[in-house]
Parts: sequence; C-alpha cells; structure tokens
Amino acid sequence: MKKIKISLFLKVIIAIACGALLGLVAPDWVVRILKTFNVLFAQLLKFVVPLLILGLVTPAIANVGRGAGKMLLAVMAIAYLSTICAGFFTHISVSGLFPHYLTPGEMSADAMSAKEFKPFFDIKIPPVCDILTALVLSFMTGVGIIFTGSAALKKGFDEFGNIVKLTIEKAIIPLLPWYIMSMICEMGAKGVISMILGSGFKIILTGIVLSIIYLILQYGLACAIARKNPFTCLWNMLPAYLTAFSVCSSSAVIPVTSNCTRKNGVSDDIVDFTIPLCSAVHMCGSTIKLAASAIAVAYLSGSPLPFGVYASFVMMQGIAAVAAPGVMGGVLMASVGLLESIMGFSPDQTALVMTLYLALDGYGPACNVTGDGAIAIVIQKLFGKE
Repeated sequence: MKKIKISLFLKVIIAIACGALLGLVAPDWVVRILKTFNVLFAQLLKFVVPLLILGLVTPAIANVGRGAGKMLLAVMAIAYLSTICAGFFTHISVSGLFPHYLTPGEMSADAMSAKEFKPFFDIKIPPVCDILTALVLSFMTGVGIIFTGSAALKKGFDEFGNIVKLTIEKAIIPLLPWYIMSMICEMGAKGVISMILGSGFKIILTGIVLSIIYLILQYGLACAIARKNPFTCLWNMLPAYLTAFSVCSSSAVIPVTSNCTRKNGVSDDIVDFTIPLCSAVHMCGSTIKLAASAIAVAYLSGSPLPFGVYASFVMMQGIAAVAAPGVMGGVLMASVGLLESIMGFSPDQTALVMTLYLALDGYGPACNVTGDGAIAIVIQKLFGKE
C-alpha cells in the first residue's frame, strides 16, 4: 500500500487536539517529559534560524544579479513594499479590532503560572550568530557575489542552502506538531486551554478577513494604474487563490498563478518573469498572518508592542522571508528569531505564535500568490511596451 501522507495543517490540528486531551489526564511526569522536549526543540530552532537565513537569503540576493535590469528592480521594490505595507496594514487594523473581542493580559505571566512544570534537564545550543548579524552578513555576501562574480562562493552558499533545506524539511518540520502538542499539553495541565483556543479562533478569523481586504486594496490600486476592473481581475485569480489555500505553498502554485494572470491581460514574457520571482519575494499574506498572531499574543500577554519595535520587526521580516517559500514553513522559520530578538518574546510566546500561524496555514500562501497577480498587472503597465 502506498504510504498515506498527512498535510502539515492536519498534523497541527491533530497535535492541538491530542495535546489538549493529554493535558487534562496526564500525570505531572508526562507533562514534564513533553516540557523537556519543548525546551530542547526551542534551542534547536534558535540554532537553525540564523543558518536558514544565511543559506537561503544569500543565494537569493546573489541570483538577483542575473539578468538584472529596471524590471527586476521594479518587481523587487514593489514586492518588498507590498510585504511591509501588509504588516503595517495589519497593525493599524488589529489595533482597533482586538480590544473589542480579546482581553488584554489574559495570557500574562501571572495568569499562565498557576502551575509550573519544569523540564527534567535543559541543554543550551548557542546559535552561530544572532538574527540581525545573519541578515547583514547575507546581504553583504549576496551583493558581494553579484559584483565580484565569485562562482565558487555562490556554489558554496547554494550547497549550504540545500543542507539547511534538508534539515528544515526532514527534522524541523516533522517535529513541529510534537512541539505544538507539548505546548498545548502544558496549557491543558495548567487549565488555560479553553481560553487559548477561544482566542485563537478569533485571531485566525481576523487574519483571513484582513488578507481578503488587503487583496481588494492591492487590486484596487494595481487596476487603477492599469485601468482595469479590479473585481474582474480578482475573479480571474480565484483558481490560484483556492489552489494555494489547499496546498499551502506559493512555489507549488506557480503554473496556476501564471495561467490566471494571463487572463488579466498580462503578456507571457511579463508573466514568466514576474510570477516565479514574486513567489520567492512577495510575502504579503504570510506577513499578515504572522503579524496578526504576534500582535495578538503580545496583547493577550499584557505587553502591547511599541510601534517602533513593531516597525523594525516588519522591515526585517520582509527581508528574512526572501526565498523562504522554497521550504515548507520557511517564512515562519525565518521569522522565529526576530520575534525573540526584536520583539522580546519568550519561547512560550513564540511557540504560541507558531501554533496560531500553522493552525490554518493556507490563507497566507493564497494571499501571496493572488497578490503576485496584482504586481504582474503593474509591471505590464510599466514595461509591457518594452
């Protein structure tokens, strides 16, 4: 019999359900075993994330130099601007929405510490460098490869990136559901699981609605520039949206996105250049999902984020997410370190953000690929005659 494959989304749902049930009946020693795994996996994440940035972002920046031109720079600039605008749009929106249906301080340290479970042991795995150092080094090395044409260095980072991808795909991603289950189990044992799941549903629903509104704004602006009907263009992109929602991947949906974009009057040359590039650099939907989850966790923890801190996170996250779609869960993995290094999140807060992010993963990639079509419309207007 063929091996039955279960999607990451379904695994996360199963992990949440098992963790919630186990937390209600498991003795303390079982919860402590899972807590030990939780702590060790968090250390592994801290170690891997800077390597992921070095291994994926550096080759991505170096590849920008191939065939570089005005159109390439325009796509990169528009994609990055769209990604960070999605983050600021989310901040403005949820700042007015969350106070109506979330309770500040509901997950504060005092509320969550009714009963503490300590790991049996704790091993520290110091990362090679911090996140900001990895980002700066990736940018410096990638740009350096472009100007020096160092094929050997480029090949080395490409191969290193393949090793990092293998580690993420074969070790980190398979263990993520267990990591989530261990966290949910501890919450169940503390008696706060119903509060977490109730708030989580509201946060996820908010993210879905915001992503749809952002797409309408995107296409409204793009079609105003190109003088097209935004709702017709959005309708033409519906197959790409639904496919990405189902498979939870931007890269895997490139053929569908390309066909939908052609229906909007974009030429083959523009489509073949813009859509594959945007699948690696345009992360508006993933940013909305991550930002909504992070802001909600900070709000529920009773420590709202200063706007300056949040702005730094969004700007860096837009860079860290470059080329991350090449790995399942790559955008989340590339952003985990920023949650702690810039926002000051604790490992428990970061784990909760990861749970909310993965609980309904599809709407992020769906928004990403649909937004790629809007960028293609703008590029067609700017460069179509050339």
